[in-house]
Formats: sequence, C-alpha cells, structure tokens
Amino acid sequence: MAEPADKDSRTEEATDKKIRDSVEKGNTPFSREAPLLASILAFLSIMSFSATGGSLKMAGLLSKLIDRPEDWTLDTGQDATQLLRVLAFRVGLILLPVFLALPVAGILASLLQNAPSIVIDRIRPQFSRISPSQGFSRVFGLKGQVEFLKATFKFATMSAIVGLVLLHNGNVFVKALTVEASALPGLVRDVIAQLLGAVAVALIALAGFDIVWSRFSWRRDLRMSRQEVKDEYKQMEGDPLLKARLRSLGRDRARRRMIAAVPSATLVVANPTHFSVALRYRPETDAAPVVVAKGQDLIALKIREIAGAHGVPIFEDVALARALYKQVEVDKLIPPAFYKAVAELVQYVHSKNLSRRAMIGRRAAPPGSGR
Repeated sequence: MAEPADKDSRTEEATDKKIRDSVEKGNTPFSREAPLLASILAFLSIMSFSATGGSLKMAGLLSKLIDRPEDWTLDTGQDATQLLRVLAFRVGLILLPVFLALPVAGILASLLQNAPSIVIDRIRPQFSRISPSQGFSRVFGLKGQVEFLKATFKFATMSAIVGLVLLHNGNVFVKALTVEASALPGLVRDVIAQLLGAVAVALIALAGFDIVWSRFSWRRDLRMSRQEVKDEYKQMEGDPLLKARLRSLGRDRARRRMIAAVPSATLVVANPTHFSVALRYRPETDAAPVVVAKGQDLIALKIREIAGAHGVPIFEDVALARALYKQVEVDKLIPPAFYKAVAELVQYVHSKNLSRRAMIGRRAAPPGSGR
C-alpha cells in the first residue's frame, strides 16, 4: 500500500472512483452560508407578506389591553393565567410561520447542495478530531484563514448595514415614541425589512463565493499523486503484469487447440513458409470452408509439419495464403470472395481422394471378381 502523498505531489485531478468513494463516506462540498441566506430570505418574505395582518391583530390586542384594562379581570391567579394564554396564543400565531419557514428554508438549501445520506463514518470517533496538530492545521491552515475572512466580512458588513440604516432612519426611535400604537408594528416591520434586505444582498455575494470556494477546496483536497492514480488503476483493472501473463496463457491454450485441429483439416494453403492456413470442408456439416488453424513463421511451419504427418494436402499459393491469414479468423467461414479459389482446391482434393479410393479398391479386389 502506498504511503499518503503530500500536497505538493498531488498534481492529478481526482478520478471518478475517488470522487464516488468520497461521496459515500460523506465527504461532500458544503457551503454554510447558503442555509443562512435561505433562512434570511424566508424571514424577509414572511415580514413582507404575512406579518402585517398578524402584527395588526397583536397591536389591536395590546391597545385594548392598555386602553381598556377594566375589560380584563386580574382578581385571581387563574385570571392572570388566562390572560397569558391569550397573549401567548396570539404571539404563537404570528411567529408560527417564522418557526416553520426558517428551518425549512435552511434544510432545502442544504438538500440542494447534496443529496441526504446516512454515513456512519461521520459520527464515528476519530483521533484526528482531538489531535492538537490537526486542530492547529485546521485553524491556521488555508481553510481556517478563509473562514476567518468570511467571519470578518460578515461582521464588518452587518455593522455597516446597521449603521447606515439607523443613519438613514435617524428619528426612528423618536417616531416610535410618538406614533400611535396601531402603527408601531408597521414601523418596526419596515425598519427590520430594510435591515434584512441589505443583509440579504451582502449574503448573496458571500454565499456565491462560499459555494464556489467549497467546491474548489473539495476538489483540491481530493487531488491525487501519479502513484495513487497508478495504484487505483491496478486495483480496478488488475496488475498489468498479471494480465499480460493471463493473456499469454490464453494465447498458448488457443494455439494448442488450433494445432490439435490441423489433422482434421481438408487442406492447407501455404506461402510457402511465412503463412499457413488450414481449411476444413465437410459438405454435410459446413456451409462453406472453415479456417481451423492459421499461423505465421514458426507456427506456419508447425502447421505444415503436422499436416504432412497426417496426410493433409498442402498447396502453395502466396496471394491466397496471405489474404486468408489477414482476413479470416480461426473457426470462421471464409468470405464469398474466396469461394472460387478454395473450391478449386477442395475439388482437386476430393478428386484425388476418389482416385486413391478407387485404386485401393482395385488392389483389394479378389481374383476373378470381374474387375
């Protein structure tokens, strides 16, 4: 197993297998600013569209409580409890959209970045999480510096936004003291909407940068050295030396089977020593002549030797032998383009076989048989 490569030697982009393994282990790019931005946008939407009616109802209740306290009896503790219940119910109705929208928006922003998955390795205790050296590298490394810059940007931006909004609405506190109670919720809502709108604009730029940075950093951390790429290739495809050995063994077995089929051939076409092609033609089983063996140089000589030892006719035809060797694979029928040339050879072999059989028959005939 190769030793872990240092960052300077990781010059190769991560392979598909490395990326799949990283995703399966829960190591995926994630921007923490995107859920925050989504929550602020959701809260701003609620403030703009649905908070007005609830705030007016709450203001009416408070004004009724303040202007006409005689309508509320507080003689016993039960009366006070009843009043608190009414107030809590009204406040809950106003805040319910906020309590629902904020977590839903944050969860959706997280789901859009990565598909949810349960990864045990993420919650398994690891020594690197409590290692001082690892913690030091996380805090003072490149990621830690980027996180510090983001926090600084957020603090400076929020401070500037709050200052500018208050400067623009310098008399907001005085107006809050003098305005009617029914108009106070709308005033507060407008100021908060301005603050959230400005914060959202700043966070859009920050979230866009953070999304790009998280993916770039993730890809950079997954980079591999050339040795790691080679090792992974060996694991996926197998050792090249072992594969070459297996291919060699396969060729040897195929060669032995091919040589063993030469005695069953009908004829051999040779060139005269560089190429040899053994053909078999049995009219009852073969639709056309079949190449049962072929070879070049030493294998060609071996085919001729075995053919001669088993009485298989050998024909020397340079062009035909070379063409058959290059165009027809072993155990395949010859193409129609070779039918005429091969048919002449097959016919000649068959005629020779018939003549030989006739001669053997005449020699074997007993005297006086009329032959």
